[in-house]
Amino acid sequence: MSVPIIHHPAFDANFDPQHRFPMSKFSRLAEILVEDGVVGPAGYHVPAPALPQWLRLAHDSRYVDQVVFAAVPPEIEKAIGFKVDEKVAMRSRCATGGTVLAARLALAEGLACNTAGGSHHAHRSGGAGFSVFNDVAVAASVLIADGDASRILVVDCDVHQGDGTARIFAEEPRVFTLSIHGERNYPAEKARSDLDVGLPDATADEDYLAALGGALDGAFAAARPQVVFYNAGVDPHRDDRLGRLALSDDGLAERDRRVIGFFRDRDIPLAAVIGGGYSRDIEALARRHSILHRVAREFA
Repeated sequence: MSVPIIHHPAFDANFDPQHRFPMSKFSRLAEILVEDGVVGPAGYHVPAPALPQWLRLAHDSRYVDQVVFAAVPPEIEKAIGFKVDEKVAMRSRCATGGTVLAARLALAEGLACNTAGGSHHAHRSGGAGFSVFNDVAVAASVLIADGDASRILVVDCDVHQGDGTARIFAEEPRVFTLSIHGERNYPAEKARSDLDVGLPDATADEDYLAALGGALDGAFAAARPQVVFYNAGVDPHRDDRLGRLALSDDGLAERDRRVIGFFRDRDIPLAAVIGGGYSRDIEALARRHSILHRVAREFA
């Protein structure tokens, strides 16, 4: 049985190739997974755009309406890092719908992966840091609202702290947030996750994996999760343009293997999103993101 993988053509909002956010990586990732046989003949699971009522579980109604109707104030667009036009609004809804679908498929089958998601800087009242809607926060909130889970763990291994997720769930005991990130990286003002592991610049494979093991043990004991969301950002890679850590391809693969294996060994469903990754070399970046999906297939 294969691992369900989610993709929607709208994940790519067709930015100018010179934009700081490498939007075309989403299309190329989807192509690579098909070309290399990671996604079989049955193809991708295609999500529906997130419903506004889902989005309002994690975001203020006013902000949801601003995005849905492409009327986001300039100061919020500046914090996000790009204009939220109709194409970006639909992309954000589809990526969030993809994470909701990944969560539901994980509950049914044990493991599922999105080819987008991980927009963890978006907070209740607005977006930030290339994040419009916080897809993991929305999906976790949907599971709680639907009665599908009452103990959720977010394992965020993006190089940037999951500050938006931490703030959204600061007063929500049913969601435990773990963030393993570069301590000196964005955002300058950190939030308080339930467990933060801030790593020094240039942390490489061995030290990273040692810190990861302790963090997983601690978060699992505290959260006792029924379902896990895993942000598998590849920006801790040594060649990432915004990363400042020093993981190799093998280090990223072993990180993903240890996170997924930790929870699958305990029969806990896990929904994975791709998180951040920044490079002008879209081919190399998309292949780096494909590590998650290749590793997930080991657990099929």
